[in-house]
Parts: sequence; C-alpha cells; structure tokens
Amino acid sequence: MQWTSRQPFVPPALLDRLDRVRLRRAALRYAAHGWDVTPGAYLAGRRFDCGRPGCTITGCHPALDSWAASATGDPVRIAAWWRRQAHTVLLPTGVGFDVLEVPASLGRRVTGLEPGGTGPVAGIAAGLGPVADTSAGRWMFLVSPGRALRPELEHRLDVIRHGLGSWIPAPPNRMLDGSIRWTVAPEQVQWRLPDADRVQELLVAAARPHSRPVIPRQVSTSRRAA
Repeated sequence: MQWTSRQPFVPPALLDRLDRVRLRRAALRYAAHGWDVTPGAYLAGRRFDCGRPGCTITGCHPALDSWAASATGDPVRIAAWWRRQAHTVLLPTGVGFDVLEVPASLGRRVTGLEPGGTGPVAGIAAGLGPVADTSAGRWMFLVSPGRALRPELEHRLDVIRHGLGSWIPAPPNRMLDGSIRWTVAPEQVQWRLPDADRVQELLVAAARPHSRPVIPRQVSTSRRAA
C-alpha cells in the first residue's frame, strides 16, 4: 500500500452541508443557554457574502439589516436561518453579556497560557468566564453587561468593549485567517458570566508591564462599542 499525505477530496456541496449542520448546532446550543443569536454573512472564498443586493462589505458582518431586533433564541427561527446557508453565528452584546476584546499577548497572561502557566484551569480559578480566541490574535472575554472600561484600558487602542449595538462572531466560525475557538468553553464555567470589574482588574494587572498602547494588526469585529 502506498501512503500519501494528500487529503481526500470532499465535494463542495458536502462541505457546505457539514458547515451548515455544525454552525446550526452551535447556534442552537447558545440559544438553549439563553444567548440570543443572529445570522452573519457566510464565507464564500476570500470574502463574506450576506446575500443582500449591493452590499460591498467583504469582512464578517450581519446578514440582516435589522440584526439586533431580529436576534433570538427561538430554535425554529434559528433552524430556518441555517437551512440553506452556512451563516456565521453572531452573538449580540450589551444585553446578556458584554465582551472585552484584547490582544492575544494580554489574553494569554490573564488565562495563564504563558510558559509555565496551567492554561484554562488558571483562568477559571481566577474567576474568568467564557473566553474565545481568533487566529488574528484577538481574545474575547465574556463578562456581565453594563460596565464601562476602566481608564487604564479605555486609552488603549488594542482593547475594545463590545456593548449595546455590537456583536462578536462565536466559535466554531471560520474567518478568513482561521477558526474561532473557545480557550475557556462555556461548559467549563457552567455558562456563568464573571463580574466585569473583576475581569478588568485582571486585565489591568496583566497589562502593567506592557502599558504602551499597540494598534492591533486586525480587529475581529469591525467597530468599537461604547
């Protein structure tokens, strides 16, 4: 038998179906735990396509004009959204939770993923909630909603708070540069959200030796929420 490193050919139609099933299951799982979801544009080659005529946005973005009002946890509507397209799963922020988006270097220090750390276990012990990371080098900390950024974080160009009117792409979405994944999965913390002040305190402490603002190479979500 001759061994080869080539991957088996999978028809594009089957890949699309697998993506739709995988993303639909994720959306339904989030909804079942009280997190509203809304469909995002689907990845088509090197751009995201929302299907809206004349849309010029090529990056990840909502598939619906009224995405905030349409966000829901209704499993029937969610199943219908993912019936024909592998929409990205977007989680609106500002109601159920806020998200603190930071550079990977800061995220690793907080969760204990620096050399000698104990990874997500350290993060959970420190009182963190769910944490996701992207291939673009951005980490997203889900926290209780409504708390503004502390002054030590507000001045940094590489720290973003997603509140009302914003959203994040959730695992297991694929972006142009790779997949989004959970570093600390919601199941590991029983879907509990940590106090935003506590997480900001940890971020500030971790950032002190590296207090100089850094402009991020790429921000995973396209706007800065107040």
